[in-house]
Amino acid sequence: MFILEAVGQALAIAGSMAWQILWPLVLGFTLSGVIQAIVRKERIVALMNDDSPRSLSIAAGLGAASSSCSYAAVALARALIRKGANFTAAMAFEIASTNLVLELGLILAFVMGWQFTLAEFVGGPFIIVFVALGFRMWMRGKIVEAARDQAEKGVAGSMEGHAAMDMSVTTEGSFWKRLFSRAGITSVSRYFVMDWAAVLRDILLGLLIAGAFAAWVPKPWLQAIFFVNDPTLAFILGPLIGPLIAVISFVCSVGNVPLAAVLWNGGISFGGVISFIFADLIIIPIILIYRKYYGTKAALRITAIFYAAMVLAGYVIELIFTPLHLVPSNRHLSIIDAGISWNYTTWLNIAFILIGLALLVVFFRSDSGNMLKMMGGSPDSGHDQTGEDHSNDGHPMDHHTRHQNHAPRTTDLPGPDQS
Repeated sequence: MFILEAVGQALAIAGSMAWQILWPLVLGFTLSGVIQAIVRKERIVALMNDDSPRSLSIAAGLGAASSSCSYAAVALARALIRKGANFTAAMAFEIASTNLVLELGLILAFVMGWQFTLAEFVGGPFIIVFVALGFRMWMRGKIVEAARDQAEKGVAGSMEGHAAMDMSVTTEGSFWKRLFSRAGITSVSRYFVMDWAAVLRDILLGLLIAGAFAAWVPKPWLQAIFFVNDPTLAFILGPLIGPLIAVISFVCSVGNVPLAAVLWNGGISFGGVISFIFADLIIIPIILIYRKYYGTKAALRITAIFYAAMVLAGYVIELIFTPLHLVPSNRHLSIIDAGISWNYTTWLNIAFILIGLALLVVFFRSDSGNMLKMMGGSPDSGHDQTGEDHSNDGHPMDHHTRHQNHAPRTTDLPGPDQS
């Protein structure tokens, strides 16, 4: 009976959190779909040919616009490297496409407060700078050559098909004309559905872990672990502990935000919770993918450099935000125990559920359902994985991978302007 009550409490908290974050998630993925549908990703590799500040800035901007789940971001970075992109620039793209994206900022603002969103977008560029410096010191010469040789083998990881898909609108015209064209609306629906499909598992896992943490781990235990009564130790240890919790949580992308809220309520430092949120690219499954993509030595160095960069970014955020009085004092975020009631959240959820259903209908009516089967895909195909259009047929999907079981190419699907 005790076990059933404990499980029920954890599920109730997870369900409550899911209800509270539903509409900002739908809004975030809708706006992300708009950006990806309209912003073309042509000639990415040519703009990422070195690790200069200009190339890293372009890589970060393109990554933020691409808005991928962590697995797809890692796969796309490898694809760019195989096409000739600079290794460091590809990593900057990978970091930005998971940590500097619109939907993450929106969910952070709604769940935890605008200060956390600001910290995310301030800290992200610092991580890219720290990673670039770390790669210059420790990821060069023979180790990079060996990593590139391993990348050329095309060993399958995860979300290869999703990473290879470019569904942006190829027709000419103004932003609004392209967006509200038939091709634009269909493209938005494709990005919306595919992005949801890519991260849904992680969101559900994150909610369940957060619910279990909130229900089963006594708050005094967390406060002891995070040294709440010793500000100096809390400052020092928070950013070191945060990424380690992320590593073993197996949750990436926006799915780690509910657990971040639980950790913040439990007393982790501001820098610690930010470093935890940043650490979606070093969870254990992704570290294993790095090993497949680049070899064991390179994977260990990538992980170590990423971890160090996330820790340093946590310290930097704490040092910047504290004197500016931007560190929130509220340690009782309402999302943990808000429950479900008839309020503005319910109305917004209803409205955005209808928007999501409308995009889902557009997706399936455009005969795009087979794309879901190709999300795993293969890292190799005859199509250009950089997103450059070689088809000259006006089709919005310039490149896609084949499903590992020889499914039809996604370019065989009707384009938005043909459906």
